[in-house]
Amino acid sequence: MKQVTYQNLTSRIFYLSFILVLMFSTSLAAQDGDPVNGKKLYGVNCASCHKLDKRMTGPALRNVEARLYEDEGLDRAWLNAWIKNSAGLIKSGDAYANKIYNEYNKVAMTAFPLLSDQEISDILSYTAAPKPVTTPPPPGVTNVNPGDQTSNELILGALALLFALLAGALVLVNKTLKRFADAKDIEVAIKEKGTPIWKAFVQNQFLVLVTSIIFLLASAYFVYGLFMQVGVDQGYEPVQPIHYSHRIHAGENAIDCKYCHSSARVSKHSGIPSLNICMNCHKSIGAVADATQAEGINEYGVDYNSEIQKLYKAVGWDEDTQQYTGETSPVKWIRIHNLPDFAYFNHSQHVSVAGVECQTCHGPVEEMEIMYQHAPLTMGWCINCHRETNVKVEDNAYYTKIHEELSKKYGVDQLTAAQMGGLECGKCHY
Repeated sequence: MKQVTYQNLTSRIFYLSFILVLMFSTSLAAQDGDPVNGKKLYGVNCASCHKLDKRMTGPALRNVEARLYEDEGLDRAWLNAWIKNSAGLIKSGDAYANKIYNEYNKVAMTAFPLLSDQEISDILSYTAAPKPVTTPPPPGVTNVNPGDQTSNELILGALALLFALLAGALVLVNKTLKRFADAKDIEVAIKEKGTPIWKAFVQNQFLVLVTSIIFLLASAYFVYGLFMQVGVDQGYEPVQPIHYSHRIHAGENAIDCKYCHSSARVSKHSGIPSLNICMNCHKSIGAVADATQAEGINEYGVDYNSEIQKLYKAVGWDEDTQQYTGETSPVKWIRIHNLPDFAYFNHSQHVSVAGVECQTCHGPVEEMEIMYQHAPLTMGWCINCHRETNVKVEDNAYYTKIHEELSKKYGVDQLTAAQMGGLECGKCHY
């Protein structure tokens, strides 16, 4: 009887041990996160305040779980509690939670109560991945296809060889003909020198008169064209002290022009954006993606990360402490679009009232790596625009009364800026 009881007890202990081992292994399996899914979750929930290898609004998160365990003795359970409800952990009096809260200027971390333990495990698995080692291409190295360069050299070499063969063939033919003439006692007639062309031209008074008239007209045409280009800076493309890519900001990231040039909506001038506008984004963006960095170096010869560091130096931003040092330096931007003082232009009148798109005058800004003056900005160019552009009167109270009166006068439904007085001298010169 005792033997049977002992066997039953042994089997039960073995069974319970098996269940415990199975539960433990299941728990471990749950802790093994998926770094691919973790990267997606990190981008959605964490990237706005954290970087993997640098401080931002919050601490760097590379190997955060291992570092917390080694330095503070905190395990996964503490991390789960902190991520799901940091405020509750702080109120509970947790020492390290309060230390982090005070160290980062008492900026409360967003609570994520809906993240499951597995999703948190995925995120931590992504942060535990080793830092990738990337070697940027050296400055000045461009993506040149060796095959294209070789083919060009072959073509040029073949043309040079063909030219040499033709020249040699002509020399041989000339020598052969001379030897043949000498062998047959054939005298080669020597052509007598006639009157030089320039003397014949000078002696012909009619040709001299016609040529003089053509020369004077051509000179007048080119001098007129030269004078008409005075003050016209179309194509002007200066190098700025900090490289700013409109192609990336306005094009790839689709940032509205008026987010940076906000005064264009309410002021005569579009304004140069202050550096705090840049820092609204670049406080969190201290480096571009590796692909963007490689593109900048290979295609445009620009190190975007170095340009961001110039911005930080200008505003006095310390990445390590995530604080402003107070040591600033002005950025001497070079103005591109500049009208003469006697010409009046109001951005708000065109942008807010008339609804003119920025690209109408400034060209495809979203495609420009380096900003340049797209339009000539001459008086004739402005007048042609006023003659051809219909005024936006729909839902525009500014033009309601004027449109009713002028549409009856001209008998049209749409009115151009010229029909509304856009050609009057006093509109632009007063």
